[in-house]
Amino acid sequence: MKTAMPIPTPAVPHNLIEDVLAILTGTLLVSLGVAMFNQVGLFTGGTAGLAFLIHYATGYSFGVVFFLLNIPFYWLAWKRMGWKFTLKTFCSVALVSVLSGLHPKLIQLSSLTPFYVALLGGSLMGVGFIVLFRHQASLGGINILSLYLQDKHGIRAGKLQMGMDVCIVLASFMVVPPMAMLASILGAVVLNLAIMLNHRPGRYMAV
Repeated sequence: MKTAMPIPTPAVPHNLIEDVLAILTGTLLVSLGVAMFNQVGLFTGGTAGLAFLIHYATGYSFGVVFFLLNIPFYWLAWKRMGWKFTLKTFCSVALVSVLSGLHPKLIQLSSLTPFYVALLGGSLMGVGFIVLFRHQASLGGINILSLYLQDKHGIRAGKLQMGMDVCIVLASFMVVPPMAMLASILGAVVLNLAIMLNHRPGRYMAV
């Protein structure tokens, strides 16, 4: 006797309150990870990684640099993903820019161990990214550029993103000590592992 196949439940779109709470939660997690990385001199990939390198090299605020670096990418986000994604991304970037500088004033972040920060901070950022992705928001200008160039010119987004991250790692030799660089690589692995294991196509459809 054959068992009837279950009827799939239609996806219910997130409402405005859910999106607002998710963006607040995701940016709180990401910005706390960023603040911890900043405290011990670590860096990460993507636009945040580039902002870290400029911050370490010049002394300019990470939040200001991160916010400014993302500005040119909003036009691409608008063209490729629409105004809702662009607005959510703008709000997310602005919140991370502000909160990453606010955390050290509200909590004590002294006596942190780089490799522990890599594990904890990388996990926090990874979970934060997942929350934002599932509500159709982003933090990565470079990621938007990669997707745009893939659509327009057939350049594989994953390869371009990896190439840019490799360039950021190589540039870090000039401003980051070797041990901090090793811890940063561990943090990047933890961050991407969290996303890879928990944000797969078919497991969760963001609407």
